[in-house]
Amino acid sequence: MNDWETVPAVTETSDIKLFGKWNTDDVQISDISLQDYIAMKEKYAKYLPHSVGRCAAKYFRKAQCFIVEHLTNSMMMHGCNNGKKLMTVHIIKDAFEIIHLLTGENPLQVLVNAIINSGPREDSTRIGCAGVGVDDMFIMVSCWQQTKVKHRVKDRMANTYADAAVSITITTLTDILAFYIGIATSFPSIQSFCIYTGTAFIFCYIYNLTFFGAVLALNGRREESNRHWLTFMKVTDEAQHSFLYNLCCVGGFYDTATGRESEHPVNGFFKKHFGPFLMHNGTKVAVVALYLTYICSSIYGCTQVKEGMDLRNLVRDNSYVVQYYDFEEEYFKEYGPRVMAVVTGSIPYWNSTIRADLEHCMQVLENSTYVDKKLSESWLRMYEVAANRMSLNIGDRNSFIGNLSIVFRQNPQSRWDVNFTDLEISASRFFIQTVNITTSMDERNLLHQLRARAANCDLPLIVYHPAFIFYDHLILIAQNTVQNVMIATGAMLVISLLLIPNPLCSVWVTFAIASVIIGVTGFMAFWDVNLDSISMINLIMCIGFSVDCSAHISYAFVSSKKASLNDKAVDALYRLGYPMIQGAVSTILGVLVLSMTNTYIFRAFFKIIFLVISFGTSHGLFFIPVFLTFFGFCGRLSTTQHQIDCQFSENSASIERSITQLPVINT
Repeated sequence: MNDWETVPAVTETSDIKLFGKWNTDDVQISDISLQDYIAMKEKYAKYLPHSVGRCAAKYFRKAQCFIVEHLTNSMMMHGCNNGKKLMTVHIIKDAFEIIHLLTGENPLQVLVNAIINSGPREDSTRIGCAGVGVDDMFIMVSCWQQTKVKHRVKDRMANTYADAAVSITITTLTDILAFYIGIATSFPSIQSFCIYTGTAFIFCYIYNLTFFGAVLALNGRREESNRHWLTFMKVTDEAQHSFLYNLCCVGGFYDTATGRESEHPVNGFFKKHFGPFLMHNGTKVAVVALYLTYICSSIYGCTQVKEGMDLRNLVRDNSYVVQYYDFEEEYFKEYGPRVMAVVTGSIPYWNSTIRADLEHCMQVLENSTYVDKKLSESWLRMYEVAANRMSLNIGDRNSFIGNLSIVFRQNPQSRWDVNFTDLEISASRFFIQTVNITTSMDERNLLHQLRARAANCDLPLIVYHPAFIFYDHLILIAQNTVQNVMIATGAMLVISLLLIPNPLCSVWVTFAIASVIIGVTGFMAFWDVNLDSISMINLIMCIGFSVDCSAHISYAFVSSKKASLNDKAVDALYRLGYPMIQGAVSTILGVLVLSMTNTYIFRAFFKIIFLVISFGTSHGLFFIPVFLTFFGFCGRLSTTQHQIDCQFSENSASIERSITQLPVINT
């Protein structure tokens, strides 16, 4: 048996409970990126969150501070608790009792969950919902305007919901599903964002179908009773040719030739100019060529997109941190992070075999292609050299620990690298200097190499640097992004197949989603946006937004009663072109203010939303209408659907005949 195996354990942590009641052993830290940074279990467990300054006495000791003591220190820095640590400890003790009574859970687990969930910011999720719920309102208003004014309000509402409800349901379901699929990611902050935003879409959908529908019905009642649009007082004047007179002095006006509200100029533009122009054969060829250019540029951009989080992007543009990292990149570009190799357990350093094993582990780390062995720093090597020069015997515990002051006199900084008592050295650290870390691939490879080599060491050795928390994102970000996009796209296809009465058109909707995602990812590279946890949130939003225009236009194309494919496309653009433009403009205006901020996070949010809305609208107005005309099957409804449409037309004709017998109402 070796000498170090007989050293008795100083502390037994299995029975240590916070405040004598709360056990740390059963606490689960589900976020893998925080497991190394939340000190709670095993040797970090404490009876009280009060270490009497032990964690502040030495450099880097705060990383080993019990997490509840971090909470205590934060609470005692402000207000009436300032400087009163014992009072704060009592407050936390009482708070833990209340938490346990309310939840029935270990309050330590509740604290850890709160730390994990504190990543997302409500501001970003609120901004993400800005302008989104308005899109469906524009669709409903457009369908309401297509109904005949003299029909009963009940029938007008039925026609409005018949035209708008399905397409709104398709887009809402795909939006909700896109965000809820994002919950499968490994990043808890993104999980919280997806839950918050997906639930917000549910409430927007319910609001549009209930409250906003009720507002439309009330407006129909107002028109039916010929009341003024602002004062709601009954008016008796007839509509005239003057627009201002009709606006101010009558209850409303409509086109007597069609029985519907007057056509908006933009709708007329889509019907008389844009639609016919888009259906010309030469224009179709130009649109196909434009799409090929777009998709080729996007695919090239996808190969150039950068991964990883630049620390300068986490602060304001005018922060001194940006200048610091600029100088570091300019003058010290060849040097990477100075990584700590930490021996986490108590080992007998006085045993020559153990020292040889530790030296072998250090040499393995130094042999990495990203490490310059000449710049390593080891207090143990300096100690052995000094002991040999002075002919000191360091082969037993007392002499080894007693003569450590020799190293500290030679290099005073070394005293912060050894944590020892008279009985043992509980932990120590060494430094290795990394070099030539220039790309995200280098950062990934460095992390894999050092962790794998430390894990193969026979001694309890880990490698650590604060930058590793960002390197960890590189390992998961691309994998999680591709996973979420693939699953969400498949789910969109299933929803489209269920709700659009034509399988081929459902495939075109899915194609549009994939095309927009590829375009956004590719143009991120051209607009200096990296693939990181921030842009990953936006890409998940992209999945939902990209389906809106394509689903609306595809459903309008399928449900159109026109005979030829070109006429169906023109009719779909006439009915939904203006609402799509309104929705796109409102969404971009909702996030436009973010483009003027001095923070990268908000500018990146604006850039991706702008790309999503621009590409999605382009697909809905240009690409999808043209592509749908290439396949005649997309324009054919099933026999059942045709019978339903015929019956609906007969019912509408019957209603019109009955209404001609009613007195005329000026609206």
